[in-house]
Amino acid sequence: MVFMVILPSLNIKYKIYIHHTLQEEKMSIQNQPKLLDELNMVMRRRHYSIHTERSYSEWVRRYVHFHKMQNRHELMKDKDRKVEDFLMYLAVEGKVAPATQNQALNALVFFYRHVLKDSLGENIRAERAVRKVRVPVVMTRDEVNQVIAAMGGVPQLVAKLLYGSGLRITEALRLRVQEIDFAMKQLTVRSGKGDKDRVTTFPASIIPLLQNHLEKVRLFHRKDLAEGYGEVYLPHALTKKYRKAAREWGWQYVFPSSNLSTDPHSGVVRRHHIDPSVVNKAIRRAVRLVGIDKRVTAHTFRHSFATHLLQRGTDIRTIQALLGHNDVKTTEIYTHVLKQGGHGVVSPLDDLVFK
Repeated sequence: MVFMVILPSLNIKYKIYIHHTLQEEKMSIQNQPKLLDELNMVMRRRHYSIHTERSYSEWVRRYVHFHKMQNRHELMKDKDRKVEDFLMYLAVEGKVAPATQNQALNALVFFYRHVLKDSLGENIRAERAVRKVRVPVVMTRDEVNQVIAAMGGVPQLVAKLLYGSGLRITEALRLRVQEIDFAMKQLTVRSGKGDKDRVTTFPASIIPLLQNHLEKVRLFHRKDLAEGYGEVYLPHALTKKYRKAAREWGWQYVFPSSNLSTDPHSGVVRRHHIDPSVVNKAIRRAVRLVGIDKRVTAHTFRHSFATHLLQRGTDIRTIQALLGHNDVKTTEIYTHVLKQGGHGVVSPLDDLVFK
């Protein structure tokens, strides 16, 4: 009888214990941040750009969706093979560019190493997208002149900087007032590609235009300050170190947006720089207007800058420094553009005289 009485009691206590244990595990899982949220937090701590953050998050999302994985255990199980299969799919089925496939691999390596705390295998064997060596599209001086002349306003001023200083479009749009040295005729590019700083040339011919533009921007900034705004984004922890710097004139963008926007990280209302699409659309309209058949983009101005400097006799090492290339081999691609015809060879047809 004693045994029969105790057994139900023990059974009830065991059920209560199991119930509480499951509830605690459930709460632990719920309190654990979602993987993509955790990925974003890690990238922000490491000061990655918001564009890289969005790109890496999208690749991880596609990778998880591709294998239909539901939890961290499935992510860790046979991870090297899963990454290989995903990269193979991108190359064979998706037919992505080599740079796109490498970006996906970089995102997954970062995700496993810094979020899941487990590195991938060193030799992931997968079908890699074939990397093609492409000669850059370059405009002639006359074509550059025609396209810029067909543009107007701020996009035209940005295009002149792209060609006159060899800037990437993001570098031009992120320029701050204090990074332009009118006296020395030079620009300082902060946190360019690879998070590197460099100094490049500044075209003297646009000094009056840019000074006039900056006077309008200054009035815009004063109006923002009067209305309680006027802040601009500062990289890393500079906002904490220099509390008033975000409102100072020197830190303002040279090409500010016409609208205020809310920072997606901090929620602070600021005036950001103009979107690259504004300039890209203006370039496409100008190219159509002047009737150039080449595929001209904002980056074509940078290619043309380097090629035309070579034509003027500027040495390759100087151009490498102005462009911010790590390896001179990257800059040497422009030497191929200078050769007349394929590899500088004159066609034998030109030796014939037709009657």
